[in-house]
Amino acid sequence: MNDDKAECGKLSTLLQQLGQDLDQYLQFDYPDAMQNASRWHQALEQPLPEEGIGIQNVMAEMGRHLIPNGSPIPHPGCTAFITTGTTSIGALANLASAVAAPQRMSLTAFNFLEELSLQWMVEMFELPPEMKGLYSSGGSIANIVALGAARQQTFEQRLGIDPGKEGIQHPCRIYATEASHHTIHRAAAVLGLGRNAVITIASDTIGRMSTEALQRQLEVDASTPFVPVAIVANAGTTSTGTIDPLRKIGEIAHHYSIWFHIDGAYGLPGILDPQIHHLYDGLSLADSVIVDPHKWLGAPVGIGATFVRDRNILQRAFTQEATDYLEGSMTNNDIQHSMDNLGVPYSDFGLELSAPSRGAVVWALIREIGKTGLRERVCRHNAMARHIAKRAHAHPNLEVVQEPTLSICCFRYITNEWANLNELNQRIHRQLVHNNRNIPSTALVRGILAIRPCFIGARTTWQHANDLVDEVIDIGQNITNRKNHK
Repeated sequence: MNDDKAECGKLSTLLQQLGQDLDQYLQFDYPDAMQNASRWHQALEQPLPEEGIGIQNVMAEMGRHLIPNGSPIPHPGCTAFITTGTTSIGALANLASAVAAPQRMSLTAFNFLEELSLQWMVEMFELPPEMKGLYSSGGSIANIVALGAARQQTFEQRLGIDPGKEGIQHPCRIYATEASHHTIHRAAAVLGLGRNAVITIASDTIGRMSTEALQRQLEVDASTPFVPVAIVANAGTTSTGTIDPLRKIGEIAHHYSIWFHIDGAYGLPGILDPQIHHLYDGLSLADSVIVDPHKWLGAPVGIGATFVRDRNILQRAFTQEATDYLEGSMTNNDIQHSMDNLGVPYSDFGLELSAPSRGAVVWALIREIGKTGLRERVCRHNAMARHIAKRAHAHPNLEVVQEPTLSICCFRYITNEWANLNELNQRIHRQLVHNNRNIPSTALVRGILAIRPCFIGARTTWQHANDLVDEVIDIGQNITNRKNHK
């Protein structure tokens, strides 16, 4: 008899109830959480309970107060972030992992799918076939892992130092553009290189790294004590979706024997779109690549992946050394039980020891729709961005700030009746958010504030793209009309 007060079974019954509440949420006919804030605050802000209320009452509170007041991010009209609501199979596989394999270690089917799903992404995104991967919580950690590998190899080969064991005492350089994700600076800080080690390389008029500027900076730094650790190229920037000239950058990196890292957290799946496939030429030169399945693949947030050519570098960079209570209880011989061996030692390749079985989620997402289904999604979203640009070009009060490359289109409302167009578009954007139907973000592109939808969610349709343009026009006209009638 189990005396614990927590329910540890009856999932079929409880999931039916939870599923009904979530299906209702996915109708997206609810007001924003802030419209009912006082009500759910009052209901949820209870003192620490001395006695529990039981699972049925907790489920009822979740259905009544928690789920209906969730985030607008899964809404198909929310195009603000490069994360989205998970698809159904992503949520279900995530739950299956949480229940059946709460750790990615040991010789289970879940551990097997970690490696298989990573290999599927290598093949699907045309990465160098020898690359091996590691899951983490997202692009932030994925970049730290990749640049940790770069640091390890650089110090080993250039200075004969094991930085993972001995630390670093040399000033370093990482080369990236202003459009690179700010997590590159964070990675430099965490890895002991320092945020100031990230040197900004000039970009062209659409935000691509200037290879001429990169070459000049490397020539200047060649006569200094700075250790060049990595060159970071973007395969889809978060602001505009720009893709750097990967082959030219990779060739420069190889010429100077510098680690070549490609941040494809958002944009790597864009390689599946035949219209822009050529922009990914040069992936074969990369030493490391990252991608976030919780973006275009539709996984629940918390799944990123790092790929490197030699995973032994990761082990040297991040190993936590042997632990008696783990390795001491394992065997490599006469395996008869899933816990006779830890399986692939992912905990020695990155920052996490305890980690969920993320591979089963990615496996399920790809298994459900296949490479063809993901290609169709990517092509559809990229086409939506181009469609918005086409509509903006055709309308006298709209202007394309930057032509789309991937599924991001930066555009704005323009009129001769408003002096500060950045202010006007900021007002339009806030009204969009408050209307709670179409919720893009904004981006500052060459000093111009643009309305920036990023189409990435599986639920987002052509209607949502057109509705966004219509609403921007309506709000812009209403704001200018009110000003004229004052």
